[in-house]
Amino acid sequence: MTDNDVAMEMELRAKVRTVMPGVRADLERLARIPSVSAAGHDPEPLRRSAACVAEILAASGATVRVLDAPGAHPAVVGEVAGPPGAPRVLLYAHHDVQPEGSTGWLSHPFEPTERDGRLYGRGVADDKAGVLAHAAALRAWGGKPPVGVTIFIEGEEEAGSLHLREFLERERASLRSDAVVVADSSNWRIGQPSLTVSLRGAVRCTVEVRTADHAVHSGVFGGPFPDALTALARLLATLHDDRGTVRVPIATRGHADALDLTEAELRADAGARPGVRLLGEGTLTSRLWRQPSVSVLAIDAPAVADASNQLVPVARAVVSMRIPPGEDAPAALLTLRRYLEEQAPVATWGADVTITAGTGGQPFEMEAQGPAYAAFRRAAAAAWGRTPLDVGTGGSIPFLADFRELFPAAAILVTGVEDPATNAHSENESLHLGEFENVCVAEALFFSCLARPVT
Repeated sequence: MTDNDVAMEMELRAKVRTVMPGVRADLERLARIPSVSAAGHDPEPLRRSAACVAEILAASGATVRVLDAPGAHPAVVGEVAGPPGAPRVLLYAHHDVQPEGSTGWLSHPFEPTERDGRLYGRGVADDKAGVLAHAAALRAWGGKPPVGVTIFIEGEEEAGSLHLREFLERERASLRSDAVVVADSSNWRIGQPSLTVSLRGAVRCTVEVRTADHAVHSGVFGGPFPDALTALARLLATLHDDRGTVRVPIATRGHADALDLTEAELRADAGARPGVRLLGEGTLTSRLWRQPSVSVLAIDAPAVADASNQLVPVARAVVSMRIPPGEDAPAALLTLRRYLEEQAPVATWGADVTITAGTGGQPFEMEAQGPAYAAFRRAAAAAWGRTPLDVGTGGSIPFLADFRELFPAAAILVTGVEDPATNAHSENESLHLGEFENVCVAEALFFSCLARPVT
């Protein structure tokens, strides 16, 4: 690193620190809007959050447009022209959030609250901090970065990105770039930056088990006749063997470097109960990133408070399967469905079983080699003072396949503001404020490193 590089790094870090109070204020303003995109929620807050994002990007130097489509939640596009001949970067994040969920919040989910260096609230990390990281990087450059920048902020990622492809195709010319930064993942841990280079895909189906045309008295008919809930439980139990290894015959089961992840650390991050045994075999990272996992996400059956002495005639469950890179999502969904159909006659005592296919998303993997990846690694190393790790994630970002198809010449970099304690999608979601500043520094430096590659 030259003296000029060091001076640039110090100058940008100082500028980021200067803009951070305004960035945080904008993050808190955006996080107060309950922009839940899940079906059944009021869409009006999503219009407000899109308008708020547009204001934030405009204040960062971007020319802004709000995109609408029939049935879609609004997206926002911002554009900043770069110097002639400079590379162009597309920055992605999303302004919609998960429902608040559990009642276990220690503070109001839509009133950002700081505790012990972390900011708590729904969406403060996933992914409204991604929006503000992009804004901070632009503000550090005074709205005049050394590369061309387009910002695309989606409004329905948490609802499956149903209209994203439509927006991308409509805006294809304006979004074309040399690098795409998807700020929707996590760093390895506090103080250790990372680049996500593989993600599992996901498929799901709904399983319905019916044992009778109607409910009957559990005392009068119990014994000879099964109830649907017990039959469903037996079918779901076939998804794993006694060690917890997935029995669905998914062929791809890979290996990942263990890195320095310990069982104690993983248990603490997950909040696991002391007696719970970890499932499967292989390194922890292999089980998280390179092997399939199956989860029962929901069951339709009488609530405990509504229980009565009857044989339940019908029960339903949503089964989700994460699939490793190398698998094809439609093929994996067909495999899951056939497995359940084969197990059903014995497991459910001959009950009627109906399996309905649900949504799916492809796994993703990248080689992470080339000028854009080198530029990110230089920027992250300077921001944190540590070389970033290449990591996988068990989570899924299905639309990455759309970016790869529509922008084949662009390097796709999956970055993010989260850490293992973020608790995204759950109660007490939070953002580590010190790490957030490092993320903003790294993105501002990335613009410079991409504009001036090392030869």
